[in-house]
Amino acid sequence: VQLQASGGGLVQAGGSLRLSCAASGIFFSLNDMAWYRQAPGKEREWVADISITGRTNYADSVKGRFTISRDNAKNTVYLQMNSLKPEDTAVYYCNALHAKFKWGQGTLVTVSS
Repeated sequence: VQLQASGGGLVQAGGSLRLSCAASGIFFSLNDMAWYRQAPGKEREWVADISITGRTNYADSVKGRFTISRDNAKNTVYLQMNSLKPEDTAVYYCNALHAKFKWGQGTLVTVSS
């Protein structure tokens, strides 16, 4: 199993980034998928998820700013992040919502004020 997140970087507050996570070794189209993040010194937290039918859910802290989507043909889940805030700074990971496969390395997002 590989969950390879990419697209992170340094961005100013108010900016945007689009994260991608390519999955291999799993039946991607049969799994609800999710994005998580872990800020320095904090526990990993759930950010958003998308079901196999495309239904989405968001943490209150990102609702209205982030959009999760998926492309089953590419075994990839995306996270479009707009209006970024310094408190969004974290390492972002994807994983199945329920199955919890081995975590990948994640991708670092740093938002400067």
